[in-house]
Amino acid sequence: MYNPLPKELRLGFSDIHDIGLFAKEGIGQGTNLGMCHLELGQLTLRTPLGGFINHSNDPNCFKTKLLYTNQDDPKFKFDYKKWNLVTAKEIKKGDELTLKYTFYGV
Repeated sequence: MYNPLPKELRLGFSDIHDIGLFAKEGIGQGTNLGMCHLELGQLTLRTPLGGFINHSNDPNCFKTKLLYTNQDDPKFKFDYKKWNLVTAKEIKKGDELTLKYTFYGV
């Protein structure tokens, strides 16, 4: 069955803005939660993970970029970038996950 979010996360009402991502259980520092954004040429796409995380100037997560080129896999006819969401510190059950926005204005 497809799950749009990692098993450790849920959506909930946020004190920051509208709806946010919250930990259903403790999550260790340095945990890679999966892809949050994908860039194809000039187009940047958000996954559910990237679409619901709220901004903070003191975030508990960060994005890490992976660059794929035609040389990595010849079946792709273009280059693309993918960003994964990684925890910057230990997250406690019930904590909202946050990120410092770099793609969008705040």
